[in-house]
Amino acid sequence: MELESGMKIAFFGSSLVSAYWNGAATYYRGIIKALHANGHEVTFYEPDIYDRQKNRDIEDPPYARSVVYPGDEEGMRGALKMASGADVVVKTSGIGKFDSGLEEAVLEFRKSGAVVIFWDVDAPVTLDRVKNDPSDPFRRLIPEYDVIFTYGGGEPVVSAYRSFGARECVPVYNALDPQTHYPVPGERRFEGTLGFLGNRLPDREARVKEFFFRAAGILTDRLFLLGGSGWESGVPEILNVKRLGHVFTHEHNVFNCSNLAVLNINRQSMASYGYSPPTRIFEAAGAAACIITDAWEGIEQFLLPGRECLVARDGSEVAEIVRNLDSERASQIGKAARERVLSEHTYSRRAREVENVLQNKMKTARRS
Repeated sequence: MELESGMKIAFFGSSLVSAYWNGAATYYRGIIKALHANGHEVTFYEPDIYDRQKNRDIEDPPYARSVVYPGDEEGMRGALKMASGADVVVKTSGIGKFDSGLEEAVLEFRKSGAVVIFWDVDAPVTLDRVKNDPSDPFRRLIPEYDVIFTYGGGEPVVSAYRSFGARECVPVYNALDPQTHYPVPGERRFEGTLGFLGNRLPDREARVKEFFFRAAGILTDRLFLLGGSGWESGVPEILNVKRLGHVFTHEHNVFNCSNLAVLNINRQSMASYGYSPPTRIFEAAGAAACIITDAWEGIEQFLLPGRECLVARDGSEVAEIVRNLDSERASQIGKAARERVLSEHTYSRRAREVENVLQNKMKTARRS
C-alpha cells in the first residue's frame, strides 16, 4: 500500500451502532467518521451481546462497514478471519466478550506486516488492574503492540504505560463532531435546572451521589434531571430528581439545550489520573450548554474554568454555583465553550493526529 492512499483499518470494539451500556460509542463514531473523510476504509467488528443490537442508536453508518458477529468463540474467530488483509488492526478495551482472547489474537496480524494498535478507552482502570495483578494476561502483551492509543489520561497515563514496556503511548482525547452535536431548541420533557447523563458504574456511583444527589437535596426547589441506565433503584429518593433512564444519543442535543446547565462527573479513576475529559463534555460544549464539572487536573487544557465552564469540588459547591447562575451567564459560558472546542477540539484534528502516528509506524515497518 502506498502511504499516500487510504489505509484499510479493522476496528474491534464494543459497538459502533449502539450506545447502550457503551459510553464510548460517540467517541468511536467521531474518530472513525473523520478517518473516513480523510480517505481511509474502516470496518468495525462488534459482538452481538448485552442487547446492544436491540437498542441501536443508528443504522449502519456510511463512514464504516459494520460487522456484527455472534457473541461466541466461533464468531470471534470468524471476525478475525474477515479482518485479514487490513493495514491497521485495532483492538479496543472493554468490548465485553473474549477481550483477553482478542488482545492476544490480533497480534498475529503483525506477522503479515499490519500495524496493530491497542486503543484503551478506560486507561486508568486498565492500568490499575495490571498494576495490582502481575499475572494479568494483558500485562505481558503491552510491549507487543506497535502503539497504545488512549481515550485520555495525559502524561500520567503515558508514563504508566511506558513503565509496563509500551513502545509508544499516545492520548487521543475526546472531541466534537460539529455535524452531530450542535445547539437546538429545548423541549419541555427535558427542561430542568441541572441535567446529568451517565450510566451507573461502580467507580462513578459515589461521585454521582455526592455531586448530583447532594446538590439536588440542597436545592429542593429546583428540578434535576438524571439520564442513563442503572439508576432505577438503590439511590436517594429525592422528589425533585426526575429519572429518565437511557437517553438515546440522538436526544443528547435537546437534553443539553433544555437545562439551565449540565453536570459532568468523571469516574473516580479518571478524576484521579486527570486529563480525561469524557465524551459528554464535548457533546455539551458543541450544543453551547453551560457545563458544571467536577474538579480534575488538566481541565484548562480543554475548557477554561470560569469562562468556558464552571468547576465544583463537591455537591455543596455544585448547589452554590446553580443557586447563583442565571440564564444570561449560562448562555455566555455555553457559547464560549462552543467556540473553544470548534477551534481546538474537533474529531478532524484528532484523526490527523492518529494518521500521523499510523503512517510513521507503517514507514518504520516497511523499512524493517
